[in-house]
Amino acid sequence: MKLVLPSTAISVVVNRTLRINGRIMSTKYPKSPKEMTNGMMYFARMLDKIRLHADEELHEDYHKNLGAQNAADGRCCNFLRVDHRDLCARVLEGGTDEEILEWCFEKGRRLNEGDLLVWNGFASKLGWRDFATPRLEEAKRRLGIADRADIVTMGDLFDFEEGRKS
Repeated sequence: MKLVLPSTAISVVVNRTLRINGRIMSTKYPKSPKEMTNGMMYFARMLDKIRLHADEELHEDYHKNLGAQNAADGRCCNFLRVDHRDLCARVLEGGTDEEILEWCFEKGRRLNEGDLLVWNGFASKLGWRDFATPRLEEAKRRLGIADRADIVTMGDLFDFEEGRKS
């Protein structure tokens, strides 16, 4: 899968092996929300979650928000003007992230440079002084990292939880 990434970004697939009730289980985390597809943040993560879910490899903690209207998946689909169920069907047909984004542009709306600026501003700052801040702060308390001043967005939190940020 080919991704267009900023020169400072690194594509990382994080795998962890867990032992639960004596069974060894592998947990695959979705891509970072900071990864870009043709200049659009978060889209690659959403597609990765769809693929992992279809392969029964997406941890159940992610199931609740998969495609949920008031979660990032739903916000992304709304911004693109595509239905998440239709997107899932398209992803399962196969194709690169770029091809699927092009499909979104054809079925929903084509984003211009200004749209990408708005979306990436939203996606990169989600949780920083907005409606998602209480959820971010609660998650930081639950994880014992309430004092971490470097984790200020949901993206930072996901990267920490998924092992991309220490």
